[in-house]
Amino acid sequence: MVLLKGFEIEMYTGTPQGEIVGLSDQIVAELDGFVREPDSRNVEYTTSPSENYENLLCALLRPRRELRKYLEKLGDYTLIPGSTLSLGGSDRFFRSDPSNPYHDYIENTYNTKVVTASVHINIGIDDPEVLIRACRLIRLEAPLFLALSASSPFLDGKVTGYHSTRWATFPQTPAYVPLFESHAHHIDWVEQQLAAGTMQNVRHLWASVRPNGDRRPYDLNRLELRICDLVTDPIALLAITALLEARILQIIENPEIEPLTQSIFSPEELITITTQNEIAAASASLDAQLQHWQDGRSIIARDWIAELYKEVWAIAKQQGFSCFLSPLHKILREGNEAQHWLQLHGVGFDSQRVINQAITATREREIELQNKLCSPLVA
Repeated sequence: MVLLKGFEIEMYTGTPQGEIVGLSDQIVAELDGFVREPDSRNVEYTTSPSENYENLLCALLRPRRELRKYLEKLGDYTLIPGSTLSLGGSDRFFRSDPSNPYHDYIENTYNTKVVTASVHINIGIDDPEVLIRACRLIRLEAPLFLALSASSPFLDGKVTGYHSTRWATFPQTPAYVPLFESHAHHIDWVEQQLAAGTMQNVRHLWASVRPNGDRRPYDLNRLELRICDLVTDPIALLAITALLEARILQIIENPEIEPLTQSIFSPEELITITTQNEIAAASASLDAQLQHWQDGRSIIARDWIAELYKEVWAIAKQQGFSCFLSPLHKILREGNEAQHWLQLHGVGFDSQRVINQAITATREREIELQNKLCSPLVA
């Protein structure tokens, strides 16, 4: 059994020098498949659900190629990697849709803390009870996926002290989200939040993981992992996704993998531990010292991921996608994007030079993958 997978990709637009420029109103008006965010400086596209990793690779690249072509028509514009306003601009909000009352609320409540770029990974699970169970465990392990994906060590041209400034500052909403014991528990809780106004609508659940579907919270069909920073390299993103899918398949096959019964901690204590682990992963990513949800032992994020990799490798191999999981070794060995950027900064590159190099490297990587793997599909 393999599962349906899809992505929501948010990216910044701007100049080759790294200045982020709001163009989403024009992009959305002219290009199919793109939607606006509250701030005009980033734009989102989604991939159609697919079981096939090869198809997903090209589905990630194809919209970006079209977007790059359109940006060139507008002027000297490009796509900018990273998950924060790395080189400047966090002092004000640039509304993409001034007439939208929900955007009014977001700007007035959170300001530019929400002007981030990220990737949301969606994995299809049809049974709502199995989905809620998967959400429980993946929420406790979400810091590991943040550690793999961190790409926001800069804000306004300065080193922030975080590997993921995005997740360190993002307003998780509501402030406390429990581990849902069942689908009914999730429905009741969401209805209570909407009545209390702590959620403005069913989309206003900004946690690291959430159950998703076409009529939330009642009709649910997928797990949405929201914690990851933007991963611009599709091969790295698919490796992270393969780890997530294999772990979920393991959960589906083995119902005994269950925090509510396998942990020495109460559900409330598990939330506290996970919150602390998220902060640690945002600070030091793969080098973060975390606390294991099962027995409380201290473990470095990189080592915990390596343990999981060994656990799920056979599942990925059996289902035919282990070749997409294996690039995880390179991330564990060489570091994530934030760590690469900080290494360059540490040897004397200022933040603008780092971002400029990343802009060029992202474009060249896209061209390389398109030419090698996707040319017949996009010709």
